[in-house]
Amino acid sequence: MADQARPMSRYEPSPAQPITSRKAVKFVTAGAVGAALLVLAGLTLTGTVIAVVVATPILVLFSPVLVPAAAVVFLVTSGFFFSGGSGLAAIMVLLWIYNYVTGEHPPRADKLDYARGRIAETAKDMNDRANGQHVVCYAFVGCSVLSICSLCGLSGLLKRSILLIHS
Repeated sequence: MADQARPMSRYEPSPAQPITSRKAVKFVTAGAVGAALLVLAGLTLTGTVIAVVVATPILVLFSPVLVPAAAVVFLVTSGFFFSGGSGLAAIMVLLWIYNYVTGEHPPRADKLDYARGRIAETAKDMNDRANGQHVVCYAFVGCSVLSICSLCGLSGLLKRSILLIHS
């Protein structure tokens, strides 16, 4: 098996193919560009190390001034960003409210209408309960009065009065 020739791949050069001048130029160009980039990376690293060595004593000497100054710059910048974001949010909310009031249908207005209806329904129910006008639904055929009262959430006094009426 070892003496059988493997099929040649299109990416593997055969030993019989000579290296053309085009391939040689590609190799030399890639090597030159790679070497130039390696030299630039070394120069950048050297410059960075020199800058750190020179700047460290200056930063240590001026740190009582620079650290508070950097903190002030950070706080002022974050304050401007926060106030700008809050102003933008307020403008967007006012625009949404304007669209809602003028009859246009802004996004999520249907959820607001649903929530308003639920709140109004709950408020009316609570008002009826407070005034003692709570209507017990007798549509539950076959259920006892106690189970109807527990479903409606009636108080104990109202349960007893319903039991007295129905007994």
